[in-house]
Amino acid sequence: MTTDQAEPAHGVGPWPGGAQAWPADERYDTDLLAHGDHRNVIDRYRYWRMAAIVADLDEHRHPFHVAIENWQHDMNIGSIVRSANAFGANTVHIIGKRRWNRRGAMVTDRYQHVVHHPDVATFAQWAAAASIPVIAVDNLPGAVPVQDAGLPEQCVLLFGQEGPGLSSEALDAAASLVEITQYGSTRSINASAAAAVIMYEWCRRWAQPRSMPNV
Repeated sequence: MTTDQAEPAHGVGPWPGGAQAWPADERYDTDLLAHGDHRNVIDRYRYWRMAAIVADLDEHRHPFHVAIENWQHDMNIGSIVRSANAFGANTVHIIGKRRWNRRGAMVTDRYQHVVHHPDVATFAQWAAAASIPVIAVDNLPGAVPVQDAGLPEQCVLLFGQEGPGLSSEALDAAASLVEITQYGSTRSINASAAAAVIMYEWCRRWAQPRSMPNV
């Protein structure tokens, strides 16, 4: 029986060739070059410093934001942050409790801008000052199916919590209300799944394909 620990199934080992072969580029982290990089990042960012990754992402982030109400420490928030990172959202806004469950984010919150608003009124003031329309997402009476709805290029997509959905204050702050068309018996889909669907739909309409060379 061996006591050696198996290498993680993802990521890469130390840079081949040793220190003399390391790239002369300030974006690279010497500790990662020496010991390997098993972070949850795409190949383009292997061995890069975290600050360098954030700086590169900042050059390509999309003009949509994501906002989530957080009154009950919803475990879906981490997954929504992860999807926001995957779809290139500008910023994630947490409304309500400052603490949120980060497990579902899979460390992507280190690369995604996340800001906090203590209540809906403060969030609405930010959106108005930035001239960014708030698009609420919930399957409520009067909601427009997303395939028929307008999703402005610059907007903030607002989601409620699993179960109660959006608060009345959040709905009042929204410029429009959209829903995801469903075809089964369930009343609603998971909050983080709904957020991913809407973010993908925004990207389908507005995002330009991005070349991601591994250099």
